[in-house]
Amino acid sequence: MIKRIALALTTALMAALMTAPAMAQSAKARATAKVDLDARFKEAQTNLKLADDLYKVGRKVAAVCANCHGDGGNSTKPSIPNLAGQNPAYLLEQLRQFADGRRRNEFMEGMIRAMDSDEKIGMVLFYAAQDVTHKPAANAALATKGQEYFEKTCFRCHGNGGRGNEQIARIAGQQPDYLRLTLKRYRDGAGVRANSIMTPNTKLMTDADIEAVVAYVSSMP
Repeated sequence: MIKRIALALTTALMAALMTAPAMAQSAKARATAKVDLDARFKEAQTNLKLADDLYKVGRKVAAVCANCHGDGGNSTKPSIPNLAGQNPAYLLEQLRQFADGRRRNEFMEGMIRAMDSDEKIGMVLFYAAQDVTHKPAANAALATKGQEYFEKTCFRCHGNGGRGNEQIARIAGQQPDYLRLTLKRYRDGAGVRANSIMTPNTKLMTDADIEAVVAYVSSMP
């Protein structure tokens, strides 16, 4: 009974931490809804003072995101993605897709729509600067099979090191359950994400292929 009560209180606290900032920021979010995020992002790349100010804003936003994505963007849950080390332009595009419904997750959609433009840009700058915690492969033989598959197909977009680029996600060191679910959704056409490149490239993957690729990619430094 005591454990159930403690769990309920913890859940309620986390919900409050996430919901209160979103409610408080909704007015600011509406006020900056028409800001050109790409232009603001480029401005931050050439203005060191602005970049530093936005980074500090992003660090505050990340303190709320840490409830799910972990401190510094290293998730402690295999089903929730790491944000640490992610390519900032790519991450900014994902925020845009959550906001306009091209990428579906009810909770994330609500959180991101409540953020103003500088919070979004600051957040991606903060997470891009964080290091991904490296976790070695639990099954070396399976990871080796995954490496063979990766080097035949996946490297063409994600690069030899799995770091991607401005349009392509960094997947090196990503959480295994999240990778597995994402690959299966692309392969099966689940409709929660729109990506014409990933769909044909995963269509012929077997479950065994996916398990091998996940074992390798999640262990990449």
